[in-house]
Amino acid sequence: MRAVIQRVSEASVTIDGEIVSSIDKGLLILIGIENEDTQEDVDWLSGKIARLRIFGDENGIMNKSILDIEGKAIVVSQFTLHASTKKGNRPSYIKAAKPDIAVPLYEHFVEQFEKDLGKKVGTGIFGADMKISLLNDGPVTIIIDTKSKE
Repeated sequence: MRAVIQRVSEASVTIDGEIVSSIDKGLLILIGIENEDTQEDVDWLSGKIARLRIFGDENGIMNKSILDIEGKAIVVSQFTLHASTKKGNRPSYIKAAKPDIAVPLYEHFVEQFEKDLGKKVGTGIFGADMKISLLNDGPVTIIIDTKSKE
């Protein structure tokens, strides 16, 4: 499971011209799920992101988590995070999980992250053509892959 975490001042998801999720200060989290991912990956990643200290403290040092600042979040499924560009110029998505595997794990991630945050999070709609708008704060962008827990 791979996540791109962006610290944002604001973010929104629009589908068919309608805003389905919007937040102010918090995190926009893009989640890519592959065939080998499990609920253990979901639980580990959710906890890691909830505790990730990437918000500034009173001295401007990145020392606070989304929990500490009581921030908001949007979680969006994005299969292209598992693109392979090894051969040629057209990415292959063979490692990205099909919906029968990806949807339950995505939904479990959203549920687990809501538990970890103690509040609802915004989402997109799995498989929809979404327009994501964000104001990256910093910019701060972190990539985490459960297969290489660094």
